[in-house]
Amino acid sequence: MDTAVEVEGLFKSYGPTEALRGVDLSVGKGTVFGLLGPNGAGKTTIVRILSTLLRPDAGRATVAGHDLATAPHAVRASIGMTGQFAASDEHLTGRENLQMIGRLSRMPADQARIRAVELLEEFDLVEASDRPLRTYSGGMKRRLDLAASMVGKPAVLFLDEPTTGLDPRSRLQTWEVVRHLVASGTTILLTTQYLEEADELADVVAVIDNGRIIAEGTPSELKQQVGGARIEVNVGHPEQTATAVEVLTRVCSQEAWGDFETGTVHVPAEDPALLAKAVRALDEANVDVVDLSLRRPSLDDVFLALTGHIVTDAAPAREHAG
Repeated sequence: MDTAVEVEGLFKSYGPTEALRGVDLSVGKGTVFGLLGPNGAGKTTIVRILSTLLRPDAGRATVAGHDLATAPHAVRASIGMTGQFAASDEHLTGRENLQMIGRLSRMPADQARIRAVELLEEFDLVEASDRPLRTYSGGMKRRLDLAASMVGKPAVLFLDEPTTGLDPRSRLQTWEVVRHLVASGTTILLTTQYLEEADELADVVAVIDNGRIIAEGTPSELKQQVGGARIEVNVGHPEQTATAVEVLTRVCSQEAWGDFETGTVHVPAEDPALLAKAVRALDEANVDVVDLSLRRPSLDDVFLALTGHIVTDAAPAREHAG
């Protein structure tokens, strides 16, 4: 597959803090590459370097075929970027904001007007186009930010935690916009600390922690690293945990394990038919079951297995190390 972004041996430090410690990654053209990690893992630092806003201490990178060190102007002409916070003017209308971006990109005035109309239609903002941005909802502002990043029709788009702070509905709308952009041929490097977002959007996910890439693959490949499906049972009385462990071990012919404080029991179970058998066996053993489900591995499980902590539990770090 042709690559849109290539990174080799990227290092970056802020004084004694090592933000990046030898990062390698490759992003295929026309794909979404998800960079998943907690605050302070190095995600934003990578985006700032690849967008020429920051110089690495060591390593090399190419973006859209242009070398970051020798052709930064060509890199900037090939990319778009949407950061974690809205970057548009609250006092201008949506149309005026897009036209302004076009003019700042050295488009002729008539071309900037035409491009603004195209993007307002593409991002479903026509009805609000002549309203001040301060009247927009959070989701509408995010769509306008994405539209602004596409004014110059970039080959590569960097989305740095694009749904941070959005309500669930606005997040889903943003996901649909991202899918549309990829379908039209745009390559996207997406940083996120939302596991569900990476699972929904990314063709390939790289897990970054403490400045290093610790795993990479498709979401399915990463999930396979932590095993297959399992039955998860929550018993009503923790003292029944041992009985539930014995029952599930017998029914599934796999060793079950339980948390005797919370009354949660897990057992490997690839066959969905085992779920019904487990329900009957637990009922016959008079185990009070509060909840029972067949769980497939999630990216939460992957991250926990790789790092020993949940991604959203990570303590915030200084913004420049993000």
